[in-house]
Amino acid sequence: MRILTIPPHHHRRHRRFLTQMHRLRAAVFGDRLEWDVSIVAGKERDHYDDFKPTYLLAITKSGLVAGCVRLLPACGPTMLEQTFPQLLKTGSLAVHPGMVESSRFCVDTSLVSGREGGQLHLATLTLFAGIIEWSIANGYSEIVTATDLRFERILKRAGWPMHRLGEASSIGNTIAVAGSLPADRVSFERVCPQGYHSIPQLDGARIGSAA
Repeated sequence: MRILTIPPHHHRRHRRFLTQMHRLRAAVFGDRLEWDVSIVAGKERDHYDDFKPTYLLAITKSGLVAGCVRLLPACGPTMLEQTFPQLLKTGSLAVHPGMVESSRFCVDTSLVSGREGGQLHLATLTLFAGIIEWSIANGYSEIVTATDLRFERILKRAGWPMHRLGEASSIGNTIAVAGSLPADRVSFERVCPQGYHSIPQLDGARIGSAA
């Protein structure tokens, strides 16, 4: 499995993978979790996809998207401040240049059966490592996100506990919470699955892979 980094200027080049990503998001957030999301022609997307995010995709050896996450600089429009301000203690983020927002994290656990230590799915840990590595490489030290209590527990099990930015709140059919995660070498080494390694892309970015 490998991590594919898709920055804004490569969206058109990797349109095939992004189509898979939007379909995976529809399957996870719409069909499985039954969140109130917009799905058109079997693909989930929202207006934050229009703000030129970077996407990280976990790609299987057969070329299928096993997981994804969306990353946007917190200095621009963020889901936390614009859509879920009720999750923030003060209603806003203490934004700084080293802060990035992670959103739309999901994994298709039916594609690959590998689990690290019998606990967490390989695609999940590979994406965690990829997020931290990408953040460090791009000058970010803090990752903020809105998620649910189930995913908060997954982060803790992975050794990457989230610092809450407010009280948990009922949103739709889930209990949501906002949190902050460190992007540092210690966190990377804790979540990094066996076999993960970094290789350079042609554009100078970094991607990772896991056996």
